[in-house]
Amino acid sequence: MSLTGCLSRSSSTGNVAFLDAPGEPVSNCPLRVKYSCFQSSVVHVQVLVSFDTGSTSVVFHKYWTCEPGHTRTRVVTVSFPDWLVYRPDWIIRGSDWVLSCLLRAWIGPDESTGPGRFLGTSVTVPLDIHSPLSRPFKQHQLCAKWDTDLLRRVRSDDMPQCLEENEVASLLSTMYASTGERYGIIKTLQPFINEVLEGLRIKSIYYPWFAVSLWVLVEKPCSNHLCGLLLHIDSENNYVTPTMFLTDTGRIHVQVHGDAGHSSAFLSSFKVPLHQWCRISLEILGRVVSLWMHTCNVMLDDTHGYFVIGGGKFIRGIEGYYGPATYYRIQGLPADKLFLSAIDHSLTVKRPSGQYHGCPLAGTRYQNICFCHCLQYSCFVSLHQYSHADSCLDTYTELQLNHSTVNSTEQILYALVLRKISTAHSLDVITRMMPFLLQSGCLGDNRALHLSSVLYSSGFGVRRQPYKAWLLSLLAAQKDWRLTLLRLGHMHHVGDLEVTPDRDLSYAYYVNIARQTSMDQKNPSPQQTFVELIRLNDEETLKAQTNENDDLFHWLKLQARSGVAEAEQAMGRMLFWGQQGVSPDIQTAVKHYERGATTLRDPVSMYDYAIVLLTGQGVTKDVQRAVTFLKKAIEQGSVPAITALGWYYEQYEKDYEKAVHLWEEADAKGHPDAAMNLGVFYSQGLYLGQPADQFKAYKYYLKSAQRGHLNGGIELADIWIHGIPGQVARRPADAVLWGKWASEQNGYLGTVLRNGLNAYFRGDWIMSLIYYLSAAESGFEAAQFNVAYLCELNSVSPF
Repeated sequence: MSLTGCLSRSSSTGNVAFLDAPGEPVSNCPLRVKYSCFQSSVVHVQVLVSFDTGSTSVVFHKYWTCEPGHTRTRVVTVSFPDWLVYRPDWIIRGSDWVLSCLLRAWIGPDESTGPGRFLGTSVTVPLDIHSPLSRPFKQHQLCAKWDTDLLRRVRSDDMPQCLEENEVASLLSTMYASTGERYGIIKTLQPFINEVLEGLRIKSIYYPWFAVSLWVLVEKPCSNHLCGLLLHIDSENNYVTPTMFLTDTGRIHVQVHGDAGHSSAFLSSFKVPLHQWCRISLEILGRVVSLWMHTCNVMLDDTHGYFVIGGGKFIRGIEGYYGPATYYRIQGLPADKLFLSAIDHSLTVKRPSGQYHGCPLAGTRYQNICFCHCLQYSCFVSLHQYSHADSCLDTYTELQLNHSTVNSTEQILYALVLRKISTAHSLDVITRMMPFLLQSGCLGDNRALHLSSVLYSSGFGVRRQPYKAWLLSLLAAQKDWRLTLLRLGHMHHVGDLEVTPDRDLSYAYYVNIARQTSMDQKNPSPQQTFVELIRLNDEETLKAQTNENDDLFHWLKLQARSGVAEAEQAMGRMLFWGQQGVSPDIQTAVKHYERGATTLRDPVSMYDYAIVLLTGQGVTKDVQRAVTFLKKAIEQGSVPAITALGWYYEQYEKDYEKAVHLWEEADAKGHPDAAMNLGVFYSQGLYLGQPADQFKAYKYYLKSAQRGHLNGGIELADIWIHGIPGQVARRPADAVLWGKWASEQNGYLGTVLRNGLNAYFRGDWIMSLIYYLSAAESGFEAAQFNVAYLCELNSVSPF
């Protein structure tokens, strides 16, 4: 584009104008300058560029004298530097990014007078600037030496090529169901490989120029003062630029970090609505935060520390969903992203059996830093009538007529659906039951949501619908249903038709259920069963399964009463954890522990009995009696008792030195709990007065995990997902594997596996398949084997 006859500003000194100013920098550009003077003066022509760091530079300056007289025209060859005009190549190494480029002229009294020092004539033309990689290549008028050119042509196929590098980082490409816990999706950014991009990033650390776009759907108001939306945490666990929270009043709290070490924050003037998808966009351009003018110098190094979508170590996330999050590292929000005409279909969360209402874009508003594009959804309960004798309407009628209202409708409906499937002789019943299974889920039964998701994902008895299965899983996961968290962790680990592999997102789901598994094991319940790796072709293991009415159980019981310590141990273990087909019965298990400890003086039973006395599980809490049994067990060589006694000294006596001494002794003998406890002490700075040492804690966590300790594996995964700056690199792939390992020890998964095995023993292959499918879709290998075994056993695949 050419700007001809640009207007000038005149004064008593004369007039100056450009007749054919270029629209963008051009190499050796001829420029006609029209000027006149009323007294002896100097005409200046200059090219000034500014960078996003706030600095400026003069890249061309020419001047000449002007005597009073008629208007004259002079052709000036403006030499724009190659790094401003052309794309970088083997000669032009330093093609650079600039913020603006101004072509200007003025008339002053002498050679040293600038345009702002004298009230004279001036003209300024802004030129369009392209990014370095969007500029043309320069046709160099020189040749390489013959040997260099020969080597280049010979090695042209083997020459390393620059990888495509995107300056836009995707922090989250799909939806994430958040339960409002202290877990989130952890992402780190690496320096650019491209020298131009990396140079620009480094320059912009103290003058950042970036934007963030994040979708959220908030189901409940923030239960704390602040909930995490997007966190940027440095290696010292400080919040740095950019960090966004949701307040308990629904406003957006934005926090930025300044170069002087001080942080600043501000609140949005709007509130984020509930039950609506909203796109929140934050843009910081130098010292301007969207429409807010900031007084401090904002600082951002996006390769320092890590980003978190959701909750973090020190703050909870929202209860709802996070949608796609995009971070524009060295640019503002693109113009085509400022306003959206419609929300993407992949962001639509529908309740099962629900109807979508309202326009795709219910509302749009632009206030300060936020764009809200709201999508509403609702859940409708409707009954589908069929003409079949065994129809869903029959099930609903039975529900209304034959059952009291003591249990909630969704639970009764779910139980009746399972009963109908269990008593059927074909898979057709699953198709007929699906509407009511969805109704149960829509009314709030998360088991129904998970089972519906499994059936639609596998195509077992229904038409396969992976996308619908994924949405159902999101609904159940947001309600914290453990098996669905496990399923989504597996989906994002290996990839699926609807999702691509994302280890960081997979870990966010795995760590949620892994932490819950740790808490579940401290609080046993009838809903939990010990997870056992049982394959249906393992006849020896199947024969070892029993129940309270089985001959094997009665034989073990008789052996225990006869004074066989191993039988007493087995009875206590089976009843306490619900192993080998025996239902959990903690009170009865404690009686076996007590008899083994007091009558048989068995060190294993002494330890088990001491633990329940310390925790008060199934028996009245009696700490001193527990210590007595621990010391007796230690006298007989019990290593776990050494660790437990150390725990007593830490918790009750506050004698950390004695506790550490006992744990070090047990650790030397290979006990996993001892290594775990020592790791915690090093992490918290409690180790004999020494300062906190995360690297030493890491080594103990690693040792504990390798010995099979659940919490050791969880803490090891936590370190590998975050890393320890300068000491332990991030290992997200390994963190996911440890998170998966810990998650697969969950007692609720064990109950599903046990239900599948019991159905197999009853000869109910349909229900056995359904239970094993529930675990197989969550990535549990033994369940996947059993699904294949049942399909092969029945000759015809049901899928």
